[in-house]
Amino acid sequence: MYLKHLNILNYKNILQVELPFCEGINCFVGPNGAGKTNLLDAIYYLSFCKSYFNSIDSQNICHREDFFVIQGGFDRNESDEQIYVALKRNQKKQFKRNKKEYSRLSEHIGLLPLVMISPSDERLIVEGSDQRRKYIDSVVSQYHKSYLEKIIRYNRALLQRNTLLKKSDRLNSGIAAQLDVWDEQMSLLGKKIFEERTSFIEQLVPVFRELYEHISGGHEVVDIVYTSHFQRGDVFEMLRENRERDVILGYTTKGVHKDDLQFLLSGQAVKKEGSQGQKKSFLIALKLAQYEFLSRFNGFGPILLLDDVFDKLDEERGNRLIQLVSQDRFRQIFITDTQKNRLGEIVEKTGKENRFFEVEDGAVKIQE
Repeated sequence: MYLKHLNILNYKNILQVELPFCEGINCFVGPNGAGKTNLLDAIYYLSFCKSYFNSIDSQNICHREDFFVIQGGFDRNESDEQIYVALKRNQKKQFKRNKKEYSRLSEHIGLLPLVMISPSDERLIVEGSDQRRKYIDSVVSQYHKSYLEKIIRYNRALLQRNTLLKKSDRLNSGIAAQLDVWDEQMSLLGKKIFEERTSFIEQLVPVFRELYEHISGGHEVVDIVYTSHFQRGDVFEMLRENRERDVILGYTTKGVHKDDLQFLLSGQAVKKEGSQGQKKSFLIALKLAQYEFLSRFNGFGPILLLDDVFDKLDEERGNRLIQLVSQDRFRQIFITDTQKNRLGEIVEKTGKENRFFEVEDGAVKIQE
């Protein structure tokens, strides 16, 4: 699969561009703040129906404009796919595939698999567990349609339960009867979500370890450990046993909405012990393992977006990364960098077809 062309109107600082891409490596070069990352984000939007960086759609409209439009033409298994998204302020977003609008955006997820690697990924390491759950959910949802529906239904039940808890100043028989309904839904849906997450992590981790070993030169041992209340017993009983505490706190303390991933480097938390280079290597290996996982499932490689990935990587690790993405299974790659000469040398080493685009103040031109 690859993106043949991209049209953007009023997306962030990109006023208007029409860009043709090659099947190999497409490079956006320019100073910080020029709009390179915004171009990657527009590509991401066509795959996931949202921005990678800002979940508030209206804030992605160019300043002083009333709408944005993104259009992309894809080759997916030799089939032409035209994707269109438009948003006007204070109106519903339009998302179309081959001129037909989706009734639900969730129907689109997984059609155009894509993996983004960005400096903002560090939030997976340094921020709370909700970031790591979102990461799992975003990947599993790409290949398991019913999983996303389960997440939506679980979150609705959780919201209803939490609303009931906040309204209640004490536990009585009436409240308990209502909690029974939500506890049963959350335990049944949660078990299925837990099973899917477990299966994904079990398949991801061996590939992740292998990729990290390649990037780091085998000098460090890494691991990812999945933790869930479902590993400790019957969650329905846990929900029942914790009702009085939950009423006092006003929220639900047990369930898959508390799942987490432990990121470990030589048995210690990467967050505390890892250097900047080690953290970046960890995240790159994680995302490339995700790429490999989706490739095996779909039978073709996702589009790979690399945003400023060579910063904070020493030359040795950077060269090993290039060796990886030079392989044939990485069909189309988009890379941003501030240093044109550095990126030119890097791309030349891959031997892949390439095209360079110069970006400045939201304007883009193809380098001849």
